[in-house]
Amino acid sequence: MLAGAGRWRYKGAMKLHQGQVWKQGEEYMLIVDWSRMEIGYKVVKDLVTRVGDRHTVSKKEFCRLLKGATLMEEEEVKLLSGR
Repeated sequence: MLAGAGRWRYKGAMKLHQGQVWKQGEEYMLIVDWSRMEIGYKVVKDLVTRVGDRHTVSKKEFCRLLKGATLMEEEEVKLLSGR
């Protein structure tokens, strides 16, 4: 379901992969490590510096954390991060 200009909000099954950036409120969650059972992610406030805390949780727990979050498009991430 389309949630806005270039952003998707998932209400059903999610397709997670390394490198995705999710926006929740004023914070961004970057998937930095993806495996069959766990997700390593980083919570940052600024996509340019990417300074933040790194966490590792189960996929199920990560999906719960993403409730209400918006998946950002690659082009939008590049614009915001300057990369």
